Amino acid sequence: MDSLQRMESVMRLLVTGGSGFIGTHVVDFYSAAGIPILNVDIRPPKKKCHEKYWQRCDILEEEHLERVFVNFRPTHVLHLAARTDTFGRTLEDYKANTLGTRNVLEAVRRCGSVDRLIITSTQFVCRPGKIPKHELDFAPFTVYGESKAESERITRNFDPDCIWAIIRPTNIWGPWHPRYPFEFWRILTKGLYFHPDGRSPIRCYGYVRNVVAQIVKIFELEGQKVHKKVIYVGDPPIELIKWVDGFAKALTGKKARRVPKWCVHFLAYVGDIVSLLNFRFPIHSARFRSMTEDYIVPMEPTFHLLGYPQISLEDGIRETVIWLKKQGFVKRIYV
Repeated sequence: MDSLQRMESVMRLLVTGGSGFIGTHVVDFYSAAGIPILNVDIRPPKKKCHEKYWQRCDILEEEHLERVFVNFRPTHVLHLAARTDTFGRTLEDYKANTLGTRNVLEAVRRCGSVDRLIITSTQFVCRPGKIPKHELDFAPFTVYGESKAESERITRNFDPDCIWAIIRPTNIWGPWHPRYPFEFWRILTKGLYFHPDGRSPIRCYGYVRNVVAQIVKIFELEGQKVHKKVIYVGDPPIELIKWVDGFAKALTGKKARRVPKWCVHFLAYVGDIVSLLNFRFPIHSARFRSMTEDYIVPMEPTFHLLGYPQISLEDGIRETVIWLKKQGFVKRIYV
């Protein structure tokens, strides 16, 4: 009996935030495997075929959340629901990440049926250039990162009575991404993307279906191998320009245009000023830093535990641009 057959006989999966980016792919995988699944989210699913798995619930509504858990009786819980943008200014803006996580943990405790739990954090619990020395070595990047570091502390202090792990996604991409079709991929398609010349930084990205496979593996592994562990999820670190050029060639037929670094830096300053006037601009200082700074996280322990990702960069890009075309975001692709 293979692992999916074993799961099918015992597993009941509750996903918070299953209408989101990663959640959509999680629901795809487990519903196709015949696993009883419930998506708990304040938003309807992105895919109409997922509506039968969805129950509207705000994780900040503690009593409603508890009733949902008790009624469904999950054996496995994947907590994805969160505010994930970086525009908030205080921790209060990210109550979904702190109080929401506490409510999920309390619901897990009260329903009494959960054997496995995964709490989702982020690589932003440590700023670029900072390699954590241990799992509690935080140096948050943005208030969003601070809120996720706090959610990790909440989880450890609560110490739920089941096998649990914390995952820290890297920069995850792929079909159903909430922003890239309207930002990076759109700008690239229109020929408005300019990449700074010089050394290309090393970044940690992750194709979404590889990340889902890693989540599946965490649920499958012997409990002692993952219990109370912090696990980064994503692909091996790569030069940013390889990821950029991969999409550039798939969407425009040629590599991204290079321009002097100082020119892009100047445009970023212009973007900062424009943003103060509440106008949108393709680039600003934060985006410039992401184009020029290394952001490396320790992925090797993940690959040692879960194995290396099976979907290559090229195949992930191909799947993504085909999806972009089917969704009407682009008219032509070069794959």
